[in-house]
Amino acid sequence: MSSPAPSHRAEGFELLGYTDLDGRPGFKLALQVTGGRWWLYVTRFWEPGVWIVDVTDPTSPAVVDEIPGPDDPNVATWQVQVADGLLVLGLEHRPLPWGGDPTAAGAEGLEFWDVADPTSPRRLSGYAYGGHGTHRNHYTGGNLVHVTASVPGFEGNIYSILDIEDPARPREVGRWFLPEQWVAGTAPGAAPGRRISLHGPPYPHGDRAYLPYGAAGMVVLDISDVRTPRLVSRLDIGGAFSSMIAMHTAIPLPGRGLVAVNTEAIAERSEEAYNFAGLVDVTDEREPRLVSLLPVPVPPDGADFANFQRRGGRFGPHNQHHPQNGAPHLFQSEDLLYLTWFNAGLRVYDISDPYLPRERGWFLPDDPVERRGLLPRGALVTQSEDVLVDNRGVAYLTDKNHGLHVLRFTG
Repeated sequence: MSSPAPSHRAEGFELLGYTDLDGRPGFKLALQVTGGRWWLYVTRFWEPGVWIVDVTDPTSPAVVDEIPGPDDPNVATWQVQVADGLLVLGLEHRPLPWGGDPTAAGAEGLEFWDVADPTSPRRLSGYAYGGHGTHRNHYTGGNLVHVTASVPGFEGNIYSILDIEDPARPREVGRWFLPEQWVAGTAPGAAPGRRISLHGPPYPHGDRAYLPYGAAGMVVLDISDVRTPRLVSRLDIGGAFSSMIAMHTAIPLPGRGLVAVNTEAIAERSEEAYNFAGLVDVTDEREPRLVSLLPVPVPPDGADFANFQRRGGRFGPHNQHHPQNGAPHLFQSEDLLYLTWFNAGLRVYDISDPYLPRERGWFLPDDPVERRGLLPRGALVTQSEDVLVDNRGVAYLTDKNHGLHVLRFTG
């Protein structure tokens, strides 16, 4: 059942509904519409498993069932994708800062679930890579899953393509990696403190895939033959920008020849280089260029802090809304961009002029009053994590220590 929402401040947003998720905060989000009802799948932040939430009435979101995760606190099931009645669940070894012992973890890779009947999920199969698991993956229907995978013999995550024509027997058909990731190779790695690793998800569009590749920046691949992806171009970002993760997300806006990119803030109280979100012009795909940065959020009037950078917790970009290659039940726009900013909540940007992006609205939940996990380490402040927006204009927002906020942008 829905529950009273914490207080909030907002400009250009209205709060429609809230559910506390049984006191166990959510993380990543996926949505399907079937039988005239809207089903939101919400992974849990601090423990394995997935909530199934009926959001047919966005003013009364209701947890109706769950998909159990492995009975192992060292395994995280943070990433979920749903399409064609199939749910693709990522499994990875939970890092120490998030409460796990990665050396003790067991299950990793992917699980495939039949969710044609949304409230009676049925596990079909699993796929293991033998490493630390998979992080952010991409599946929008059809036979291919684009995977961010830890594979023995490689530093950091690499790009793997699975064929799931028979979802009970997935098989890898292609992979790609940077030469410096191959541990037996001789090419130099990243600069100290910066990690070359595909953060994901790999984002395919047509015969191209756009890869947010950590300290290696943004990579564009030709995947016309998925068995042998080929490098088209690479846009580096220097050490003056971003955390150790560096390039976190790259979502193509194909109608405009742009890619919306962002880094991910990691350190609390911004004890790291500047983290940014911006637009990359790929009109000439062999020479991608950063053309603008999104404005930095500023505190609301009357705030008791001078800036978000120093207020506590992480400050910086994290997750964009993913339109999933034109999925009809999801919000589609190449002019509006939804993006979470950790302690600055959710932000919406007008990017119709790629050289002059403007903030159009924001939603900032009040700080949590109950600590439900290990982070943030310092002050217990809002840490908005993920956002997904449906084609009704309803936005879903998660937080490390809050439940699920259900919103509508009115700006």
